[in-house]
Amino acid sequence: MTGEAINPLLQVHDLTVRFGAKEVVRGVNFSIAPGEKLALVGESGSGKTITALSLLRLAGDAKISGQVMLRGRDLLSLSEREMRGIRGGDIAMVFQEPMTALNPLMTIGQQIAEVLELKKALKPAQCAQEAIELLAKTGIPEPARRAASFPHQLSGGQRQRAMIAMALASEPALLLADEPTTALDVTLRVQILDLLSDLQRKSSARGGMAVLLITHDLNLVRRFADRVAVMEQGMLVEQGRVADVFGAPQHEYTRRLIASQPRRDVVEGNAPAGIAPVVKTRDLRVTYPTPLPGMRGWFRKGEFVAVQGATLQLLPGRTLGVVGESGSGKSTLALAILGLLPHGGELAVAGQGWQQPATRNTPANQRLRRKVQVVFQDPFSSLSPRLTVEEIVGEGLKVHEAALSQAGRRARVQAALHEVGLTEAQYPGLLARYPHEFSGGQRQRLAIARALIVQPQVLVLDEPTSALDVTIQQQVLVLLQRLQRDKGLSYLLITHDMDVIRAMAHEVLVMKDGAVLESGAVAQVLNAPQHPYTQRLVAAAMVPPPA
Repeated sequence: MTGEAINPLLQVHDLTVRFGAKEVVRGVNFSIAPGEKLALVGESGSGKTITALSLLRLAGDAKISGQVMLRGRDLLSLSEREMRGIRGGDIAMVFQEPMTALNPLMTIGQQIAEVLELKKALKPAQCAQEAIELLAKTGIPEPARRAASFPHQLSGGQRQRAMIAMALASEPALLLADEPTTALDVTLRVQILDLLSDLQRKSSARGGMAVLLITHDLNLVRRFADRVAVMEQGMLVEQGRVADVFGAPQHEYTRRLIASQPRRDVVEGNAPAGIAPVVKTRDLRVTYPTPLPGMRGWFRKGEFVAVQGATLQLLPGRTLGVVGESGSGKSTLALAILGLLPHGGELAVAGQGWQQPATRNTPANQRLRRKVQVVFQDPFSSLSPRLTVEEIVGEGLKVHEAALSQAGRRARVQAALHEVGLTEAQYPGLLARYPHEFSGGQRQRLAIARALIVQPQVLVLDEPTSALDVTIQQQVLVLLQRLQRDKGLSYLLITHDMDVIRAMAHEVLVMKDGAVLESGAVAQVLNAPQHPYTQRLVAAAMVPPPA
């Protein structure tokens, strides 16, 4: 099952990439035809991004060998001057995180115009007008106004559209899209992929623009790509038509990837009648002060309502999923429940309210903080790089059990690590290690151990698996499900991944613009959504049938 392209635009032969003595990409072969969409999939560290960067010779100090033939020219044999004409010209690239890829000191229009000036030699007035037209093609509302905006003034989806407009400015024959939707909500992911497909169809450059999509999201591959190539540890292990590879995978690694979808393994059935909720809110309201224009701003502030009238309850041993797009108020709701934001309305955790202001560390609030802990989205940024594993996991005990001896604290740390599957037998010197010495999934296990060590009743899980590969995501979800069964933990699960909600949640709450639009049992809400917004979210997450 090779699935090589017919009449290829790009042919890659025996591509090998080395950093020093370490081979990170070995003997890779694939091709892409004009107008074709090829997905390159695999876990982090498989070599996907390095492969794409090597096509443009942007892999730093790497030693690259093999052949990369673009319309009969070997890119690996061209001079650096010739390659500058290829980059952003014949081949353009859309990066994973537009906020770091865009220049914060230039407007969006200026950045697109810069490409037009360099690649098309247009005059400044023509560049400015064409930049607006490119933004309009990507579906950004008010393109003239957005062209005058800086990156931080746009939403995540708008920034990604601006990146695509910049990449398309030179009418490339091949677009390299490196995880272009990872940081976006599910509806925005679909919009971006539909946009790329639409722009590709409208492209007339020599048979249409080809797209190489780099991703670990298999649902996106099913929705978007014509063919798929699977990478493991720097090697291509399988490639072919999407329907063929997903319908009858030949390689064991491909079968493992496809099988690594979230699976439901939670305690089912209704909660016992009359049981008290561990988290309860009624008409919860959270606002942020905003400046008022003119002289009014000298004397008072306006307000932005981030959460309005949120009513919910979370029962012991259950999971309440909170879904919605960016800006819907999910994280603000979680911060209020954690006692990290002032709020109005009623809020009780374990039958107690936060002593106002909730952000003060009074003795009552400190006792309550022990009962509700949090696991953040990105474990690499949430774990201190300067503390050892023992210091990170045991930090909560210094606050909540200050009388505990050092030996007692170490024993508790080891027990918490064992609960999440990390032991000295597997990782010699575990307690003295630092976060950078672990993989993403192992770091998330450390974050869970840190939360568990103070024996909370509630865990707030803020996108706990969105930064992880599918196989690691499955392992973390299995761990969380086991801990809930064994300890009777309650989870407030914040995510935009409907597969994770289906696997983990008992009840689900849908938010938009700070308001709760729909709530109920997970099967009821996701299988028969009532609100048009919920219907749109569920439809965006559905995988289309194989072509």
